Amino acid sequence: MAASTGCDAHGYWWRWTSVVVAAIAFLLGGAVGVTAQPPPGLPPLALPDGPRLFETAEHPQVRLVLVSRGLSHPWGLVFLPDGRLLVTEREGRLRVIRDGVLDPEPVSGVPAVHARGLAGLMDVAIHPEFSENRLVYLTYSKPMGSADNDRVEVRVALARGRLDGMALRDVRDLFVSDPIGGGGTAASRVVFGLDGTVFMTVGGAFGATAGGQRAQDPGNTIGKLVRLTDDGGIPADNPFVGREGHRPEIFSSGHRNQLGLTIHPQTGAVWAHENGPQGGDEVNLIRAGANYGWPVVSHSREYSGGRVANRTWQEGMAPSEIVWLPAIAPSGMVFYDGDRFPAWQGNLFVGSLRIGSIRNTGHLQRIVFNEQGEEARRESLLTELRQRIRDVRQGPDGLLYVLTDADDGALLRIEPAFAETTAGRPGR
Repeated sequence: MAASTGCDAHGYWWRWTSVVVAAIAFLLGGAVGVTAQPPPGLPPLALPDGPRLFETAEHPQVRLVLVSRGLSHPWGLVFLPDGRLLVTEREGRLRVIRDGVLDPEPVSGVPAVHARGLAGLMDVAIHPEFSENRLVYLTYSKPMGSADNDRVEVRVALARGRLDGMALRDVRDLFVSDPIGGGGTAASRVVFGLDGTVFMTVGGAFGATAGGQRAQDPGNTIGKLVRLTDDGGIPADNPFVGREGHRPEIFSSGHRNQLGLTIHPQTGAVWAHENGPQGGDEVNLIRAGANYGWPVVSHSREYSGGRVANRTWQEGMAPSEIVWLPAIAPSGMVFYDGDRFPAWQGNLFVGSLRIGSIRNTGHLQRIVFNEQGEEARRESLLTELRQRIRDVRQGPDGLLYVLTDADDGALLRIEPAFAETTAGRPGR
């Protein structure tokens, strides 16, 4: 359900609220001394330039390395077969990092995006046969009409292009959602399933009334997870193909604003997480045709304090696998299956933008499952950095990489503090 106290949606809400409060303060301040106050938070900290060691629960120590910085609010990343990384920046730039060096020139050919507030260029993925076809997939906020118009209609789109050097060629939209509304903010992630189909989240179902109810409308793609073929077609086995009043792209419904999407490397199952207003951030195991409840059922409270719903589950709606109370504003997610951290195999890693309404409390969470696939325990990592973690991925080297969401955003790498593999670690 969408960015919680401290998530993206809340940040957007705060900015508009602060404008109103500032106006009131301007009118009344001279008489009664009213001043606008920012939400509470910890003092920000600068990222260390050199490596830093961290204690963790099941690996004695890990080392955090700054790979590259100078990114402006990065959103997603993907590793290319030649070792380069593609990183999206919210303002609409696709950047290349090669051997830890950020190319000063962005990739050309990226479609125009609605880069206002929290909307813009979001996730990036490559085709499973990228080495042969060079196809890159991008999700973005698509302006319909003049991009200079503050009231422009915005939709979420999935674009595909062929990477040719530092340019995207033959770029075209494969999918365009229904209008978003509400300032054009709607999160979107994209991944390829093990069967080669494309899964894409479409957020933006804010509020418990008209806006949120779109998540329950089978004829509207807002608040849904959609499934497409690699060229934007509709898979014949999608759950709502041929059903009157249902969009055939829809794979699951009842979502608020999904900022995390990943495929389990062993089972191929689709997992997604979404932000709730205040509390009620959740991770869902996605099943074809399932309804995950927003806003009919929820653990969340509205920003005004009232409960979103009177119940947290009801018959016919899928329960969440993991819930955060208070909310952590999750963003980015990956299952770890490498050999560099043997004790972490099978763990789920989730980025956090901030906890509750407290600024500068972002971190990385590690979630451990028992033999039945149920949550067993959680660990918060990198809390000392006080960074908003926008994305987390496993690299081809078996290490973990995270993006920080900031004006001067960075790519960080988590590695063992000492040389360590599965060899010599019985029982792992």
